[in-house]
Amino acid sequence: MTITAFKDSLGDFARDTKVNLGTVLTEEGAPGLTLRQIQGTALASVYATGSMALREALEAEFAGSLPAEDFLAAKSAASIMAMNNIYYRFTHLVEDEEVSKLPARLRMQVIGKPGIDKATFELFCMAISAINGCGMCMKSHAHELRKAGVSSEGIQSGARIAAVIHAAAVSQTI
Repeated sequence: MTITAFKDSLGDFARDTKVNLGTVLTEEGAPGLTLRQIQGTALASVYATGSMALREALEAEFAGSLPAEDFLAAKSAASIMAMNNIYYRFTHLVEDEEVSKLPARLRMQVIGKPGIDKATFELFCMAISAINGCGMCMKSHAHELRKAGVSSEGIQSGARIAAVIHAAAVSQTI
């Protein structure tokens, strides 16, 4: 399925989502990010949503332009953040200082060695954290993006991509 066919499969109720999906996947629609970062963030986001139809459409759309290591990094980000977002959201929301100070004791080596540049991987992780609703992780990844020189607009674009991908995934199931 192509991205156009995916958008066409959505009902009229998702008109805004269809337009936004076409917009955020472009450099004009996601200022502050490269096309490679946009596409990788969209993939990482769709892997986090579990939408097979949108996943297949985006993978087909990006197959010719996105390097294989970016596909792997997007999958790695979705996998590690599925764990981290639950754990760190728990430590934040439980409001128990003793629990929060304990070491996580969870293997997270992919964050240090993601196979792509660190800032782009942080962008993927921030977008997934937005989908999964982990404020602590969003804050941490946005901080790392700032340190790497990503602009406020770039950080916002990452969150917008995540929001639109999530909306498209949900709209496909309605």
